[in-house]
Amino acid sequence: MPKVFTSETQKTGEIGENIAVRFLVKRGFLILDRNYTKKWGEIDIIAEKADKIYFVEVKSVSSFNISQNVPHETSLGRPEDNMHPWKLKRLSRAIQTYLLSKKIAEEKEWQVDLLVVFLDLKSKKARVKVVRDIVL
Repeated sequence: MPKVFTSETQKTGEIGENIAVRFLVKRGFLILDRNYTKKWGEIDIIAEKADKIYFVEVKSVSSFNISQNVPHETSLGRPEDNMHPWKLKRLSRAIQTYLLSKKIAEEKEWQVDLLVVFLDLKSKKARVKVVRDIVL
């Protein structure tokens, strides 16, 4: 059963994740899974490219005007700064569970990336910022 998003924040997140998926596919990634959820954590997107698995966290920001070309931060700071230690720990647990449940060899290369999706809902445009290889 698909996830039901009720709040504006959840709807913005869903839009951002859909844009992130299109962004990755356009760059040659194969999407293996989305919204892999366990009690102890969630992985937004799991993708593969060049025999490497990418666990992708997506942060979406909707209070952004692309046409003004302002720096990529909001009044709350940079979205990537919201990757708190507890969030990274939950992500790490979910990744380990995913690797074990899919019987992925220990030798298989993987990394964690963050995609920040800046949404200008009025103009229906988006900009994606990639933060590669986040350390858990």
